[in-house]
Amino acid sequence: MRKPQDITVDRALLLYLLHLAESQECEMVSDVKLQQLVFLSELQMFGKGWKGFHFEFMRYAYGAFSKDLDNDLLALRRKEQLENFSVAEGAGEALKMLEKAVEGVEANEQVVEIIRSVVGVYAHQDLGEITNSVEKVEISPADKPEQKLSIREISFHSILVVPSRITVTNEFTIPPTILARLNAAMGF
Repeated sequence: MRKPQDITVDRALLLYLLHLAESQECEMVSDVKLQQLVFLSELQMFGKGWKGFHFEFMRYAYGAFSKDLDNDLLALRRKEQLENFSVAEGAGEALKMLEKAVEGVEANEQVVEIIRSVVGVYAHQDLGEITNSVEKVEISPADKPEQKLSIREISFHSILVVPSRITVTNEFTIPPTILARLNAAMGF
């Protein structure tokens, strides 16, 4: 279960990911592609011992899906931070605050670098390519950590990632005073 501060971080990082994709002129044409980009980012973070996003993902026909991510996307659209998949002008203040929260904080810098890397590699791919990339990812079942299964071998609606159960060495954090202002800047 995500905490309120986790939701704020997730929404801010989601805005940042979409901003990066836009700045690289990547066409974000579907929720599916966005879900896959966030999933790949989150897996890379966990693989390096970092936590940024806090989304739980399930296996769906087209790869990974998070209902919380879908809800956050809808909430950001309602608060006019996003227009479809484009970052709205009103989100500029939130992005500036996020960038300030990243500067000089190693964990935050590492998380943002992973997001940049994933967007740089995968955001230019079409939906079929990114879905194939996700389905090739191998993960270990919680009860059998030595076993590796590719996502395509896992049955639909199975839980793939539960961030609250994953041990990490560091996490993306924002001081409470900035967190409150960031949440307000995003309209919440």
